[in-house]
Amino acid sequence: MLTYQNWVEPKEDFEIDETYRGALNVIKWAYDHYGDDVVYACSFGIEGIVLIDLISKIKSDAKIVFLDTDVHFKETYELIDKVKEKYPSLNIQLKKPKLTLEEQAAQHGDKLWEREPNKCCNIRKIIPLEETLNGATAWISGLRREQSETRKHVNFINKDERFHSVKVCPLIHWTWKDVWRYVHKNDLIYNPLHDRGYPSIGCFHCTKPAFNEDDLRSGRWSGQMKTECGLHQ
Repeated sequence: MLTYQNWVEPKEDFEIDETYRGALNVIKWAYDHYGDDVVYACSFGIEGIVLIDLISKIKSDAKIVFLDTDVHFKETYELIDKVKEKYPSLNIQLKKPKLTLEEQAAQHGDKLWEREPNKCCNIRKIIPLEETLNGATAWISGLRREQSETRKHVNFINKDERFHSVKVCPLIHWTWKDVWRYVHKNDLIYNPLHDRGYPSIGCFHCTKPAFNEDDLRSGRWSGQMKTECGLHQ
């Protein structure tokens, strides 16, 4: 099962190295340059938990937005409540789509995520992020190069043509091992689904435990020839 126990012995120490300092420097640069015009679009996966902790050290009142599709795991919603308690000064917002699930079913048919997952992602994630980033100069993402083939060329600073913004990715050089070492060392709370074989967590209809250790996103949209929701394409 792909949890931190696979990578880090409980007593192993975590040292502040160039990888850690590099991420902090990128975050500091982003807020120094863009100030309040930076939005962190957080999925509250394990990378998100690391970034929230790092961001809190640089800008304690940073704006963090979670794209609430209304079909996330209950564990994810419970985690968000715990994060709000731990970092009370952060401005954590839940952004919902304009259509409720009932309205979506009435307009496009029931279980759209099974029949047309790209359209479902567009309605419940992409359009809400477009609305969130309207007027924002830059946004922060937890992308890592190691995550998948589609992400291996991402840079710290990226011109985002999709959302007409600058996408800042502080964790591009972090490995899965780096992420879990940081979580363990700093005793961070995280989604318990990670301990049940879910390295990447999205909506519950479209997320299963990973079946390939070399592809941490192998449990997303399994069997549908789809690997991304469209936010990072």
